[in-house]
Amino acid sequence: MPQHPAPIVLDPAAHDADAEHELLRAQGSATRIDILGVEAWSVTDPALLKELLTSPDVSKDPRRHWPGFEEALQTWPLALWVAATNMFTAYGGDHRRLRRIVAPAFSARRIAALRPIVDGIVEGLLDALEATPPGEVVDIRDRLAYPLPITVIGRLLGVPDDRAGEFRVLVNDVFATTLSPEEAAANTARLYGMLDALIAAKRAEPGEDTASVLIALGEEGADGEGLAEEELRDTLLLLINAGYETTGNLIDQAVTALLTDPDQLAHIREGRASWPDVVEETLRHSPPVKHLPLRFAVADIPLPDGRTIAKGEAILASYAAANRHPAWHDDPDVFDVTRITKEHLAFGHGIHFCLGAALARMEGEAALSAFFTRFPDAELVPEEGDLRPVASLISNGHRSLPVRLRPGK
Repeated sequence: MPQHPAPIVLDPAAHDADAEHELLRAQGSATRIDILGVEAWSVTDPALLKELLTSPDVSKDPRRHWPGFEEALQTWPLALWVAATNMFTAYGGDHRRLRRIVAPAFSARRIAALRPIVDGIVEGLLDALEATPPGEVVDIRDRLAYPLPITVIGRLLGVPDDRAGEFRVLVNDVFATTLSPEEAAANTARLYGMLDALIAAKRAEPGEDTASVLIALGEEGADGEGLAEEELRDTLLLLINAGYETTGNLIDQAVTALLTDPDQLAHIREGRASWPDVVEETLRHSPPVKHLPLRFAVADIPLPDGRTIAKGEAILASYAAANRHPAWHDDPDVFDVTRITKEHLAFGHGIHFCLGAALARMEGEAALSAFFTRFPDAELVPEEGDLRPVASLISNGHRSLPVRLRPGK
C-alpha cells in the first residue's frame, strides 16, 4: 500500500461533527482518515462523491475488493457494516440480483398503501402525548421520532408490536461507534438471535408481510435467483437498520430545527413552504447518516489534485460534509425551508440509492405535519434534557429531544 501523511482521526463520539466536517472539507475533495482504527479516504466533495458512487471502479464488496477485510472482522467495532451479506455489501451482478428481490417491497404502490397505516400509528403516538400535563417536558425522540419508524418497519416485516422495542435497543448499538469490538460482537450475536427467531416464526406461520415473502423466495430459489439463508437473514437486518434509525433521526432533526428557529415554522404555517420542503431541507442540512462505511477501490482512482486512491483502499462516503459543501449550496450551514435548491446525498446516489427513501419521506411528512398541528405551542427546552448528539460518527441525531408540548398553567 502507498504511504500517506498521518490520517485525520474521526471522533467516535462526534462531539463537534460540524467542525470535523469543516476540517475534512478543508483538506480538499478527499482526505485520509482513521475511522475506529481503519484507514480510509473520506470524500466530501459532492461532485467527486457522485462520480465515485456511480463508478464501476468502486465496490461495496469487502470480500472481493478489500485486503483489510479479514483483519477488520476480528478487530473493527464496525465489522457488521462490512461483514453482512446483503445488497448493502454487494457488487455487480450480486447487487442487481439482491436489489431486484427486495425492490417490490418498496414500490410506489406499496408505499402509498402504507400511508393510512403510518397515519394511524402517528395519531396513536400523538394521542398518548395528549395526556401530558400542561408545562411538562417530554422526550419527542423517545415518544415519536423513534417509535414511529420501528413500528412501521415492524409491520412491514411482520415483527409483532411487542417485540419491536427489543429490535430498537439492538439497532441503536449497531449505529453506536463507542463500543469495543467485544461489545459490538455481543450486540450482533443478540441481534442475529432475534432475526433467527423471527425467521423461524414466519416459516411456521407465514403471512403476507415482507419477511414471509423473502423467506418464500429463498425456499424457491434453487435456480440461484432467490435468497440464500445468510442473505435472507442479513437482508432482514438491513431493512430493520435502514428503516428505523435513519427515519428517527430525520424526524428528530426536523423538529429540532423548526423549534430552534420559529421563523422557519412560520414559513410553513403561512404557506411559503411545505412539509416536503421541511423534509428535504432537513435531509440536506442534517442528514440522518453522517458517514457511511465503507466502499473499496476496484482499481487505482486518480483524484482531481493528482493524488490516487489505490486499488484496495477503503472509501468513506461523508454525506453530511458533502451536503454542506460551499461549492454546492449558498450559506450551506443555514437551515432554510424556502431554499430553492435542496439537493442532497442523504439517501446516497447511483445504484445503491436507498430503496426506502420514499417511505422515509412519507413518514417524516406525516409525523411533522400531525405533530405541529396537534401541538402548535410546542417549544424546545434544551435545559431539561440531553440535546447533545448521539455518540456516533454514523448516526446523526440527539440523545434526547426535550419539548414542552403546552405552556404551564
